Amino acid sequence: MSTVTFDSNIIPSFAGETPSQSAAAARPLAAVTGAELQAPLIQGGHVRYANLDYGASAPALTVVSAYLNEVLPYYASVHRGAGFASQISTSVYENSRNIVREFVGGRPDDSVIFTRNTTDSLNLLAGCLPQTDGRFSGEVLYLDIEHHANLLPWQGVPHRSVVAASTLTATVDKLRNELAQGGVSLLAVTGASNVTGEILPIAELAALAHEYGARIVVDAAQLAPHRRINITEADVDYVVFSGHKLYAPFGAGVVVGRPDWLDAGTPHLAGGGAVREARLDSVSWATGPARHEGGSPNVLGAATLARATQVLAGLDQDAWHAHEAAIRTYLVDGLEAIDGVTVHQIFTDSDDTIGVVNFSVEGFDAGLVAAYLAAEHGVGLRDGRFCAHPLLKRLGLPSGSLRASFGVGSRLEDATRLLAGIEGLKRNGLGWDYVVDEGRWVPANDHRTYPEWAPNTPGTAGAAPCTVD
Repeated sequence: MSTVTFDSNIIPSFAGETPSQSAAAARPLAAVTGAELQAPLIQGGHVRYANLDYGASAPALTVVSAYLNEVLPYYASVHRGAGFASQISTSVYENSRNIVREFVGGRPDDSVIFTRNTTDSLNLLAGCLPQTDGRFSGEVLYLDIEHHANLLPWQGVPHRSVVAASTLTATVDKLRNELAQGGVSLLAVTGASNVTGEILPIAELAALAHEYGARIVVDAAQLAPHRRINITEADVDYVVFSGHKLYAPFGAGVVVGRPDWLDAGTPHLAGGGAVREARLDSVSWATGPARHEGGSPNVLGAATLARATQVLAGLDQDAWHAHEAAIRTYLVDGLEAIDGVTVHQIFTDSDDTIGVVNFSVEGFDAGLVAAYLAAEHGVGLRDGRFCAHPLLKRLGLPSGSLRASFGVGSRLEDATRLLAGIEGLKRNGLGWDYVVDEGRWVPANDHRTYPEWAPNTPGTAGAAPCTVD
């Protein structure tokens, strides 16, 4: 297998980072599984895969992978098994709640409920909104910048939406004005935009919601892998996030928050384990996490999610933020130096951003650029509308854009490879022919092969077309 080496000097105009930035970002901050994965190039040879798609699913931390292998022999049913392995699995599963609660700075009585993912967590909470005599006691208020996970669940209940302003300051004012009208029971906001990475002022929004008698839920799917959260200090009522974005495999999610709504809400998944007593035509539901965790739970998903939170909690915060900021600054500066490339953001006054950069290349469809970078440079990033259709439309990007996202396993070379690819595209054009297959750009006459255990077919089949406006 031949390996291609990319020379970062191909883009000397982008090599202006300071020595401190280079030191902060030259190496991964934490080891991740698959860091040295070799990707085949369409022109021949292989190159280390530059993973700039952490925002979709982050690679597992090697510590978490090792923990999985340690726990896996003990994997068994939980809660009602008398056997040794079942007792161990139950202990691991239940203790995972305590670990996750501590990670987010939860209150002692906060419920910790494991779900499939962030979307599942928010749908669960939507079924727990307070009601009086069968009528909802208030509306859910949300912004137009939300991921569909924090948008669609609320459309089935009384709701209001607010179009974010061009500044964070004005956006907070718009939310204040809407809350002041009364009738809002829950403010649902993202912690950090999955499209641009801009962070919202969570503590300020929590205080604002409470001032007008509402609660707040924070979609921290993007924020939690990049910043520590303390819901007690910020006075946040509910927080949700996913393991697959937090360097843990198996796709577990979690909702952490005040138990009263959760204990009174509609059980999220009717089934075994969620009841006190079941009869042929009626049921007495349990309270606590069991109420919403019907069926056999994702034990390994919960365990690896909890272990990942422990690793992140142990990182030096200054080093963590410096590592991410160095890569982001370098990448943004490099992209903005290329003619015809635009970096997108929502707010003109945002000054705190996670490891996400959204951009577009003039004259090229975003999907084509992503396919080119993957095939000819071994760079993986996301293209499309990022399950945030209203926001992309408002940003003037109805057909989508590109998103590079990174984290603790990233290094400056990943950004350099992306910049070299974009510079090469603008200077020389495509080096291969590309066609549209099932709605996605792919290399024509692609001769590359997958591992022998993987189906040698394109990986986009079955995806939602995401093209109808």
